[in-house]
Amino acid sequence: MIEKRKVININDLFSDEEDLLESSDSGIKEIDLSQLVPFKNHPFKLYEGQRLNDMVDSIKEHGVILPLIVRADNNGKYEILSGHNRANAATIAGLERVPIVIKEGLTDEEAMLIVTESNLIQRSFTDLSYSEKARVLTEHYNAIKQQGKKVDLINELEKLSNADDLEENLDSCQFGTQGRSDKKVGDDYKLSARDVARYIKVDTLNESLKIRLDTKEIPFIAAVDLSFLKKDEQESIEGILKKNKFKVDIKKATVLKKLSQKRNLTEEKAFDILSGKYFDNPNKKPKSIKVKPKIISKYFSEGQNQKDIERIIEKALELYFSQSQEIENEDELEME
Repeated sequence: MIEKRKVININDLFSDEEDLLESSDSGIKEIDLSQLVPFKNHPFKLYEGQRLNDMVDSIKEHGVILPLIVRADNNGKYEILSGHNRANAATIAGLERVPIVIKEGLTDEEAMLIVTESNLIQRSFTDLSYSEKARVLTEHYNAIKQQGKKVDLINELEKLSNADDLEENLDSCQFGTQGRSDKKVGDDYKLSARDVARYIKVDTLNESLKIRLDTKEIPFIAAVDLSFLKKDEQESIEGILKKNKFKVDIKKATVLKKLSQKRNLTEEKAFDILSGKYFDNPNKKPKSIKVKPKIISKYFSEGQNQKDIERIIEKALELYFSQSQEIENEDELEME
């Protein structure tokens, strides 16, 4: 009988070692950290700050208790599927060797599923960035559509990881196997089917635009619009943004998407849209619209001045057009 060990409050470091031995393909082994390589295009950011410091301190005291999940690559090394943060913290802590569980016979799709689901088990869904959420939802959506071995992998990951608090965490994923895929994923992550469709679409953005989304340079709904652009168009947008200090808002992203769909989006037009020049018309007089007094009195008090009223109307219109764009995106996503 192998003794079970736990590290209090460090959820990412421990598990039931008996379960690991029973469920692993080849048991637990120890290898040099130098033999490990990160998963290609690993979509998750490594821990920083206090969370990383806590992990390093715990590893210094207890070692790496929860083995990394890996698979052999073609160069004699092992590709990390689960445990990038443990490997990083172990390196900082000065360790030379870490325990691993080797998974064999995985397809690249199954390997990516382990990467995404193991990260979700260790973190709250709400802790992930926009692009990380998009990757997790896309992989989980594909798994639910195809079922079979992929769902078995998810179940094994729950067993391999410390999931004592999983049921209590409303943001964590509860895995299921029936029903419409996007609705099922939405139920699992407490999202609407519309939100799931948006995130899956956002996952098709190029990496540079995803970074701008994660750093909030691009609003989420605008990012959904940009994800409708072709790959070369997305690269052009990124190139323009990189050379200039233009901002992307919902209005600009909507126009970019519509021109792309009409196959009429050139780099010159994209520049004009992002710079704002596209919306300028020196010969066009601004529209003068009169609002009936009964509408003003219905929504505003006598004490409110014109500037306050204009500011409130402007915000209301921004909200209205933002919601209208969301509905339009939803319709287009459902037609895809």
